[in-house]
Amino acid sequence: MPPRPDPGPPWRAEGTPPPGRGGPPQKPQRGPNVPGGWPRLLLTMLVVFLITDLLLSLFTGGPGSTKVPYTEFTKQVAANNVKDVYSKGDAIQGDLKEKAPKPDGDSGTYSSFDTQRPSWAEDQLWQQLSGNGVTITAKPVVQGQSFLVNLLLSLAPVALLLGLWMLVARRMSSGALGGLGRRGPPKPVAPEEGKRTTFSDVAGIDEVEAQLTEVVDYLKNPAPFQRMGARMPGGVLLAGPPGTGKTLLARAVAGEANVPFFSASASEFIEMIVGVGASRVRELFAEARKVAPSIVFIDEIDTIGRARGRGAAVGGHDEREQTLNQILTEMDGFTGSEGVVVVAATNRADILDPALTRPGRFDRVVQVAPPDKAGRESILKIHTRRIPLAPDADLRQVAALTPGMTGADLANLANEAALLAVARHRTDVGPAEFSAALEKIQLGAERPVLIPEEDRRRTAYHESGHALLGMLQPGADPVRKVTIVPRGRALGVTLSTPENDRYSHTEDYLRGRICGALGGIAAEQVVYGDVTTGAESDLEQVTAIARGMVGRWGMSERIGRLVAIPEDASQAYGLSAAPATLDAVDSEVRRIVAECYEKTVRTLIENRERLDALATALMEHESLDEADAYRAAGVPRQGTADE
Repeated sequence: MPPRPDPGPPWRAEGTPPPGRGGPPQKPQRGPNVPGGWPRLLLTMLVVFLITDLLLSLFTGGPGSTKVPYTEFTKQVAANNVKDVYSKGDAIQGDLKEKAPKPDGDSGTYSSFDTQRPSWAEDQLWQQLSGNGVTITAKPVVQGQSFLVNLLLSLAPVALLLGLWMLVARRMSSGALGGLGRRGPPKPVAPEEGKRTTFSDVAGIDEVEAQLTEVVDYLKNPAPFQRMGARMPGGVLLAGPPGTGKTLLARAVAGEANVPFFSASASEFIEMIVGVGASRVRELFAEARKVAPSIVFIDEIDTIGRARGRGAAVGGHDEREQTLNQILTEMDGFTGSEGVVVVAATNRADILDPALTRPGRFDRVVQVAPPDKAGRESILKIHTRRIPLAPDADLRQVAALTPGMTGADLANLANEAALLAVARHRTDVGPAEFSAALEKIQLGAERPVLIPEEDRRRTAYHESGHALLGMLQPGADPVRKVTIVPRGRALGVTLSTPENDRYSHTEDYLRGRICGALGGIAAEQVVYGDVTTGAESDLEQVTAIARGMVGRWGMSERIGRLVAIPEDASQAYGLSAAPATLDAVDSEVRRIVAECYEKTVRTLIENRERLDALATALMEHESLDEADAYRAAGVPRQGTADE
């Protein structure tokens, strides 16, 4: 098995100066993946083989004697061609005076022989040998190998294999097991003009940028801060949902301050062997100090930064905890950070160890939330820099239709719209492509499924019930699109989004969402007198909202203003409240859902003509956008309470 290629250090370096210009001295690369590595390895193996073969040929004493029949031996004795012999028992060895051809037709000749005298032979061998003047010795004519030679021959294969193994192990010393995490320094990346990320590449989170600007100012010009006795922040923790741009922010801080940037994922420090992670942390901070001031970015720090004392390993040796302890020491230990700012990112800040989040280590905790409407528009402008937009493409309208989306979601939306424009053979991206891309992301891809006419009609009434409740419910989110084209797992979809971003919800608004979610199953009950399995996802949404109202948000007089159901779904309900409280929560949830369902059915019965008209329009067109849906239902488009 060939040696494992050197994976390099478990971090990436950006903006470090090259060697000789203030950067750290580079160690020579080793391993079979460097230029000339494999040829040198093969050449070494060949030299070892040749030397071993030469030693074996020297110690064996040359070619041995030839085994000949006893009749051949007596023939040579009779011909007076035997020079000397040695006998031990019936075994006879000796040399000939002149070479003789090998018996039995074998090619070649022989001069030393080895034969066996039969025990029943009654010839006069002694007299014949004495009469011919043959020298009879007590020492073997063909010398055997000494003890030292036999020992060397027996140990040679083992020594050869051991040498090759040590050579391979040395080549793999930079791997995971061979060197126990001893890796070379990060390969320096010289800053290229216009390539580093700055705050101009970040949009939608201006308040976060303002909190990080102080770190940039300190890294750029620390003198004013030092005169005031201010200490450079040792660490900044970026907390927020996935996709909000935490990694991009860390790179932007380093690029804006024009300092070296080292990035690594916390999981890359963890190995099976205890001590490897701590060793890698020491190496990372050592490299960062060489080019200080610098920034070390650790992504997903909750992997190693969880609160200690929970599920420790047997014997107290936990690789994750040792790695965390080393990070704590490097950030604010005996050595000090020495000009290294640690920026970490996580979406689980609540489970981090208190020793990690205290001032002096992470002096600043920055919450990175999804962008608002203006922020989404700015993010879309950045992600559409290289995308040709049609003159009628309105990014403000796209931003209004994407509440709750993060920067990663918006980047994906712009890319999907560009891919769709290519598939439609367009030269630019217009509103139709953005709308189709948004529907694909939020609703799922269309499925070419052949549905019976009766099922299509039932689906049309189901979606019409959702849409009509959204149109009639005061303060409800406007209906953006209604379709009975199968998408994802659903046979039909009703899309409703708010006009403006919502940061808190009233009880009336939540009850309106429950009524809207129950509109589909209520429409089936009103029109057909029974219900189908198509309301499963609707009921899941209804249950989640109602449980939150009763158990988390204090919207039930019977339960009171307390949290009876934890937000963490992984925690069993029975561990947080008494059984009587949980029974009361269940009773209140049923009451709220029953009241909303009764109101929904009553609303649909009172507006049966609008329900039929909307379902008929869906049967005819399959998909209705916002204006067509309100027009088909005969409901005037009114603004929400937030407008």
